[in-house]
Amino acid sequence: MTVRDIPNLITAARILLTIPLAWSLVQGRYGLALMLFFVSGVSDGLDGFLAKHFGWQSRLGSLLDPAADKLMLITAYVALGWKGLLPVWLVCAVILRDVVIVAGATAYHFLVAPLEGEPTLISKLNTLAQILLVLAVVVDQALVRVWPWLLSGMIWAVLATTLASGLDYVWTWTRRARKAGI
Repeated sequence: MTVRDIPNLITAARILLTIPLAWSLVQGRYGLALMLFFVSGVSDGLDGFLAKHFGWQSRLGSLLDPAADKLMLITAYVALGWKGLLPVWLVCAVILRDVVIVAGATAYHFLVAPLEGEPTLISKLNTLAQILLVLAVVVDQALVRVWPWLLSGMIWAVLATTLASGLDYVWTWTRRARKAGI
């Protein structure tokens, strides 16, 4: 291990945070869950800062960082769906989008060409919407009531950006594969 590994170690710790996050959400310990989200967000910013500022970027880090983010979000969506705080159909849509993207990326990588992660604008918007919805639901349970109409609007916004992002990835990478002769 070297100092260059610090960002990856922080990311690995963030991945391990999903276990207490899942437990805290399922147990209804929403204050703890909020704190874990905060720690996760700070560590995400810190590992990114260290990697970029000191030139400690790595191939492993470029794969682990988005995987840690996705794992945290999927964990939160499943737990909140399990508790009945998010609709099951939304949880299924979020998971299905990620499964389609991972399956498509894997197929592209092995059948067409090595794939470099390129999040699109709609994908970034989707991730932001997903994070904000989780935070709103947890805040609603832990601290203060969030207006039901706001939560409902956020649910529909997550569904819309999830579908748009998933379709955008399928469309974009299908076109690229066809251009490559597949």
